[in-house]
Amino acid sequence: MTGASGFTGRYLTRELLEHGYDVCGLVADFDEGASFSSHACDLLDRKRLVDILSVERPDAVVHLAAISSPVHEDVDRIYQANILGTRSLLAALVESRSRPYAVLLASSASVYGHPRKVIVDEREPALPVNDYGVTKLAMEHLARLWQGRLPISIVRPFNYTGVGQGTGFVVPKIVDCFRRRSQSIELGAVNVVRDFSDVRTIVDVYRKLLESQCAGETFNLCSGVGYSLQQIIRSLERISGHSIEVRTNPKLFRANDLPVLIGDRGKIKRVLGALRDIEFEETLAWMLEG
Repeated sequence: MTGASGFTGRYLTRELLEHGYDVCGLVADFDEGASFSSHACDLLDRKRLVDILSVERPDAVVHLAAISSPVHEDVDRIYQANILGTRSLLAALVESRSRPYAVLLASSASVYGHPRKVIVDEREPALPVNDYGVTKLAMEHLARLWQGRLPISIVRPFNYTGVGQGTGFVVPKIVDCFRRRSQSIELGAVNVVRDFSDVRTIVDVYRKLLESQCAGETFNLCSGVGYSLQQIIRSLERISGHSIEVRTNPKLFRANDLPVLIGDRGKIKRVLGALRDIEFEETLAWMLEG
């Protein structure tokens, strides 16, 4: 697994260990206290990647390592990590003669840009409107060059969150203000509606996809339910018993922001059946306690 020490990687590691997997992670910095085997490795260092893969011989690969924020300050780094890092990994898998039965690549719903429909399925044309979305779509196209040699499937997560996600993301930022009993919070548009999932649902789906025969397929990962930031604030007020003043900061408005974006999860349910659904208010309560 790449990105094993990141937000999603930590939850996926736990999910896989609990289901009997041996986990080997690629991390940016070595952690002696990790609960899994790990190697510190820059994905752009293909020689080291080949050496590691030649020894580990992974049965399955999950590629999570990426710049995950559309507003990252170093745009060049987004392109290097999300495109060149992915290419380096795929090339190293082939060069090391690894024979995984599944290679799962994490893309993003950002590839859809401004979709024609409010509820978006995988048939929607991918027309990204920011650098992050462009890099994720380029990664998908790049992956297709390797489809004949590796059993690649692609996932497009919509928004998801949970305990441990950084406050640079909007839901943890809001939860943190309630945890600290702040009197006010600065936000951009609070009426935009987004599809939010719990990270525990996401990693459950990742594990099940590894166990399914779905090479060559692309899947939305989403709840199919929309929430506005205003609704999230109201939910946290009910849970915490604390009220907060929302102050609008024009600097926090994102250019090209859509008023509503919700995913259609029909395809993933047809493949996996029932999913582990967690009500988003339950997620917010968990984050508030965490």
